Amino acid sequence: MTSTQTHVITEISVAEATAGPYGIIAGPDGALWFTLVHAGRIARLTPDGVCEQFELDSADCGPTVITPGPDGALWFTRYRDHRIGRITTDGESVSFALPTPEGGPFGITAAADGALWFTLTNADRIGRITTDGQVTEFPLPARHVFPSAITAGPDGALWFTLNQGNAIGRMEPGGEVTLHPLPTPQAAPVGLTAGTDGGLWFVEIGAGQIGRIDPDGTIEEFPLPDRSARPHAITVDSAGTCWFTQWSGNSVGSLTAGGRIEEYALPSPGSEPHGLAIGADGALYVALETGAIARLQV
Repeated sequence: MTSTQTHVITEISVAEATAGPYGIIAGPDGALWFTLVHAGRIARLTPDGVCEQFELDSADCGPTVITPGPDGALWFTRYRDHRIGRITTDGESVSFALPTPEGGPFGITAAADGALWFTLTNADRIGRITTDGQVTEFPLPARHVFPSAITAGPDGALWFTLNQGNAIGRMEPGGEVTLHPLPTPQAAPVGLTAGTDGGLWFVEIGAGQIGRIDPDGTIEEFPLPDRSARPHAITVDSAGTCWFTQWSGNSVGSLTAGGRIEEYALPSPGSEPHGLAIGADGALYVALETGAIARLQV
């Protein structure tokens, strides 16, 4: 079942249009933290709309995906200079070099082992970094698969999308890998998140679908009303509803556990929605690459 909803969506201007808000997450301090991928900055947005920006050591480092770390700091990938960054809630940042040159780190997540795990899109590897900066890399059993998003699963393993491999991967903390091919050819999965129902949810940017995978590898797919909407990122709220951005569709979508899909048009045309997160106030916040953060009350 599908419907188009009319909700009040507020857009908060947070940066110049060329800065490119991209990844966003709720931080341990109750604020939203997001990357400015084209400006080499990390920004913090409080629930009352106050935005503060922090310059990184390189304007061209390409901060991309951001996640809370087990140490109370925020950790993020630097896609263009191939490093992993860390920033405290006071705005102090450092970065760590990776063993593989030109690896293209993209997705990053905290895991139960107290470390951060990340994908290396150009190197077909999954990386692990401790909070003191020690890095280990694990090669994948397939080549040219472009590992993208990564998240800690309910089974204690790391799960990730293989955008060019058309599969979902699972890695044990020791590095053992299982690949689960998708039923739809050229689905090109990107965003991935752990659900509240014991499964993992992901988007298929190439097929215009939302997918769900159980820890045993069982996959279910949900076609979107507009198969050309190019879903990009996905998150789950406390009620188990999936929320996802539709980059080409200039909208946000939701999918309930019962299979109901709703769409929410963004006010500004061509706003290029990417990352999204549930804030401490229960609202949905969406990073718009055109320089704003959109807020939708869930």
